Amino acid sequence: MLILAIDTALDACSAAVLDTETAELLAQEQVLMKRGHAESLMPMIARVMQSADLAFTSLDRIAVTVGPGSFTGLRVGISAARGLALAAKRPAVGLTTLSAYAATVVGQSGTVPVISAIDARHDHVYFQIVAGDGSQLVRPGVALIDEVIAASQFGAPHLVGNAAKILADRWPKDGPQPVAVEDQPAPDISWVAWLGAAANPETTPARPFYLKAPDAKPARLPPLAQAASS
Repeated sequence: MLILAIDTALDACSAAVLDTETAELLAQEQVLMKRGHAESLMPMIARVMQSADLAFTSLDRIAVTVGPGSFTGLRVGISAARGLALAAKRPAVGLTTLSAYAATVVGQSGTVPVISAIDARHDHVYFQIVAGDGSQLVRPGVALIDEVIAASQFGAPHLVGNAAKILADRWPKDGPQPVAVEDQPAPDISWVAWLGAAANPETTPARPFYLKAPDAKPARLPPLAQAASS
């Protein structure tokens, strides 16, 4: 199976092509950035596809991260994945950034639980807790940092995600300490591709996975403007 993977959810713009039959990444590229994904993504995809020497119609599916993450970044990646899938007549699948973060360490840490954490700002994090075998212990959510730490009653964890260090810095000194802290600005794009290969297109659509409303809200119209628009 040939998978094009895309990630623009957080602080990177990434693309890769995976051949699951040979277990080989045919091409990959990542540029760390906080903004500018819209201008960078399509040229990056073109370079990756050219490096892999593939036409879009040769792909079997397209995988994209769907959140949680930057609202603007998510729209860029998801729109690109949907558009390419439509043009190539191939399915597009969506993977959460939390699962992509956890995938890098699940199965490598024995029975150690894995906490994926993404900075949600205002002293909150998006988080998910899975067992060492990948089974879900706490479903994805958003909570205060101290609440996430208090909710982890499963032993010394492996912390991953762009908020891993934030959690580690607040971790109580009198309890089981994290066995590892992997603070990464964005998920490993190769794991986005592998998760995309394993996903069921019927149950993992390429649509935004939001855990909270946007921080920015439309400005209220002044009374006269409200009256004129009604």
